[in-house]
Amino acid sequence: MSAYFITATGTDIGKTFVTAGLIRHLMQAGEKVDAFKPVVSGFDIATAALSDPGVLLGALDEAVTPEALDRLSPWRFAAPLSPDMAAAREGKSLDFDAIVSRCRKRVAQTEGTLFIEGVGGVMVPLDDTRTVLDWMAALDLPLIVVTGSYLGTISHTLTAMECLSRKGLSVKALVINDSGDGAVPMDETKAVLARFLPDVTMATLPRVKRPMDADANFAALWRTIG
Repeated sequence: MSAYFITATGTDIGKTFVTAGLIRHLMQAGEKVDAFKPVVSGFDIATAALSDPGVLLGALDEAVTPEALDRLSPWRFAAPLSPDMAAAREGKSLDFDAIVSRCRKRVAQTEGTLFIEGVGGVMVPLDDTRTVLDWMAALDLPLIVVTGSYLGTISHTLTAMECLSRKGLSVKALVINDSGDGAVPMDETKAVLARFLPDVTMATLPRVKRPMDADANFAALWRTIG
């Protein structure tokens, strides 16, 4: 059994794209794999199949049913805001200890590989005092960090990596996901980040029309992780 926590330098960077791609790769290889994305904001049941939980269930070859959604993402909120704000809009709050406990239970119960996907970026608030960083520190799992290739990503990435380093967390791979704006060449972004993060394993993912078009890249990524 192995477990990884997938986080990112911000929102809509590509965590779910990366998680789903790794799931597909392991499924195609005949290996046991599962996912857990306990906290989701911006969730609309009318478009559940297109949501992050829906995409992950699709990668796992599971139907998007109420039961499957509850198993994969038990804390779901409608407002597209940070989890603490989204929960407050519904008169609720997130139970940090319950999230950590549920994650630990899933890690213990999972055969094969488990991917736990975070929400938003490294420092997104979960409640009044704790962030995703505190969640990752509590679990102390190896991390897969996703960043983009947009202008400004170098500062955002180095800031996130500094936060993770100060917590003593282990980063298995930094994945640079093509943001698609063409503002900065991918190879130049990777070269600069490698200069500042010489000991970090890095991988790049192209902009594709269909997730399966990047399957070869995910196979290469998994080889660097595993």
